Amino acid sequence: MTDPTQVSAAELDAVAICRALIRIDSSNYGDGTGPGEREAAEYVMGLLTEVGYDPEYFESADRRGNVVLRIPGTDPTRPALVVHGHTDVVPAQAADWKMDPFGGEEMDGMIWGRGAVDMKDMDAMILAVLRDMRRSGWQPPRDLVVAFFADEEAGGTYGARYAVDHRPELFEGATEAISEVGGYSVEVNGRRAYLLQTAEKGLAWLKLIADGTAGHGSQLNTDNAVTRLAGAVARIGAHSFGRSLTPTVHALLDGVAELTGTSFDPQDAGSVDALVAALGPASKFVGATLATNANPTQLGAGYKANVIPGSAEAVIDVRFLPGQEEATMATLAELAGPGVRFEDVQRNIALEVPFTGDLVDAMVAALDTEDPGAVVLPYMLSGGTDNKSLARLGITGYGFAPLLLPPELDFAGMFHGVDERVPVSSVQFGVRVLSRFLRTC
Repeated sequence: MTDPTQVSAAELDAVAICRALIRIDSSNYGDGTGPGEREAAEYVMGLLTEVGYDPEYFESADRRGNVVLRIPGTDPTRPALVVHGHTDVVPAQAADWKMDPFGGEEMDGMIWGRGAVDMKDMDAMILAVLRDMRRSGWQPPRDLVVAFFADEEAGGTYGARYAVDHRPELFEGATEAISEVGGYSVEVNGRRAYLLQTAEKGLAWLKLIADGTAGHGSQLNTDNAVTRLAGAVARIGAHSFGRSLTPTVHALLDGVAELTGTSFDPQDAGSVDALVAALGPASKFVGATLATNANPTQLGAGYKANVIPGSAEAVIDVRFLPGQEEATMATLAELAGPGVRFEDVQRNIALEVPFTGDLVDAMVAALDTEDPGAVVLPYMLSGGTDNKSLARLGITGYGFAPLLLPPELDFAGMFHGVDERVPVSSVQFGVRVLSRFLRTC
């Protein structure tokens, strides 16, 4: 175990890089109106070239910058590992925050700002470890493909998905990957456990379009598009898809039951709920992985109060469990009813990968070395990551952005939330764990 009071140059570097990245506004509005990732990508390029690396910068569209670097390992016969992050962030309304969301300020032992946890902290940890690797002259055991992608927050069209479609040679020989969101600590019954992400729900952002007969608002109209759409949205929003515990979720709850000394009955809703609640703030993530869900998020129709429009539109955000995409789409069509059609805004796969193997063992060992006796459990992310895109190349992806967190910190609430922040000590811990992992992976 490293003495946490002895702060290394790499740990200090990570904190400084994280703060600098936050100060670069790389907000992704999802409609092409944001500043893009060029400035952040150029900053990343500078940090890598400064220590002697030769990374590649490419744009998928104007200002949508991506950076990829391949680092040779000591054993070229082994498959490569992809280590990736994204440099875009969701927008932030400064008036809602205690601190400037793009100030990168440090207060009370925390780094504040948009991206502090999603995911400029991990970007900074990766960069600090790579810079230390170069300066100290150590080499990973296998090739690393390090990527900093654009556009993750809007599905990766200009980032990971573009790279997979147009530059697959960058990932030649790679079979596994690590990125967000996993490896962070939670407290369960007074014991610290780390949640390693081995699964993530699928995603379908769907536009619902209802057609009808346009007319005067004063007339009787039995073919009203707004009425038809409103009924569809209400039925979908109120529908319960029913719980279904995947192998990942089952294994997580088994582990929580062992930590709490309680029994786990997967058929008993009360038993499941109690174990989820025992995860504290992380229960927000885990609770959303017990079932498929669909949330209406946008509505639009008409242009004047006394004109019945000929069409109406809505958007729903669907997150389906692994293996349930086809059944989910069939259920949604039934709930929507006749006269309502669907168009994909964004669609991506669900993932579930093994909580076994040499890579998992290396992640567990790195955590255990820095936090002896650490319990590591698998879990499913209710959102999605760029691992979805890499999976199309046959690359098995895990969420491993290691952070030792204060048990009272609402880490799950930091994602896309107000007053996003990460402890300085957590970033420093992450550097130590990531360095150990990359030396042994």
